[in-house]
Amino acid sequence: MIVPPKVSAPVKIRTLRVRAVIVPMQHPHQTASGSVSESPLVLTDIEADDGIIGHSIVFTYTRAALKPTAELVQNIGALIEAQPLAPAEIEQSLAKRFRLLGTQGLVGMALAAIDMALWDALARSHGVSLVSLLGGTEKLIPCYGGVGYDGVKGSAQAAEAWAKQGMLGVKAKIGYPTVRDDLEVIRAMRSAVGEELAVMVDYNQSLTPVEAVQRLRKLEDVGLTWVEEPTLAHDYTGHALVAREIATPIQCGENWWGVLDMQHAIDAHASDFMMPDVMKIGGVSGWMRAAALAQPRGIPLSSHLWPEISAQLLCATPTAHWLEYADWWNTIVAEPLCVEAGNAVVDGTLGTGVSWNEEAIARFAA
Repeated sequence: MIVPPKVSAPVKIRTLRVRAVIVPMQHPHQTASGSVSESPLVLTDIEADDGIIGHSIVFTYTRAALKPTAELVQNIGALIEAQPLAPAEIEQSLAKRFRLLGTQGLVGMALAAIDMALWDALARSHGVSLVSLLGGTEKLIPCYGGVGYDGVKGSAQAAEAWAKQGMLGVKAKIGYPTVRDDLEVIRAMRSAVGEELAVMVDYNQSLTPVEAVQRLRKLEDVGLTWVEEPTLAHDYTGHALVAREIATPIQCGENWWGVLDMQHAIDAHASDFMMPDVMKIGGVSGWMRAAALAQPRGIPLSSHLWPEISAQLLCATPTAHWLEYADWWNTIVAEPLCVEAGNAVVDGTLGTGVSWNEEAIARFAA
């Protein structure tokens, strides 16, 4: 007689807690539209009935969106209490529930906060890392550091600082009044970091497609790894024009909301490389669908912000390319992402790698 194995009761969600913090940046990040000097963050904790707690961070960019986003996460959290700890199932259920309202903007951010915390809790419940839960293995992921809209001298100094930290690449915001200004910044950075490091640039959607083609033709000989978002993020036709006319790879993705945006970009041949933002693409569930879209087409996939969870996701991404490293939120994270010799290292991580420095959270509470 064969005795069937005993099936334990599924772990269920007990409660959800939301906190808002405003974390000052050690070095304000300059952009063409102003200076980013602080990070308004919503921190989510989801506790399961086995006592395991999953964590997540979402970045609201502006203080004005902080309280509404926190309240949305809390309100949506009430819909999943007492449900089995099944992130993929819950993600689909919530997507259906919010189909008429839409799952972009603040709603998308709130849904991603819940999704990321659920996956963290599930991995912790099994005592493994997120990448192990997803069936992947820990790998070294190359990292680059970001440089703001800091002019020739400031950009060169910031790039050199990242090089001294061992980063394998640097990326600067450009889009100065003239292409000559852009070239001066790029050449100053190259001089500061040497020939071995990758150099990328980001126009932050500041050009029309025709302007982008005219400018980028003059940047073809400076050895850029990519040019990011030269025109509006959702102008897929415009980006396709630029990608056709320019030999340097075009990079897009950080402002796409969900994988349908990514599919539109793929259909239009709008971008050579792609870099989803784990919050905007739909959390862990959305990222894995994005990775599945990229794989059969051989599209290199990089990350935007969220270094801890992004490093894990890139390890489970067949076409993984670069991790964008940012230390903006390190003060509130108990164990920030480890970077060695310019590579993200996730060995020995539990869950997504996100856990709290409670003293710092209390200090920066909104």
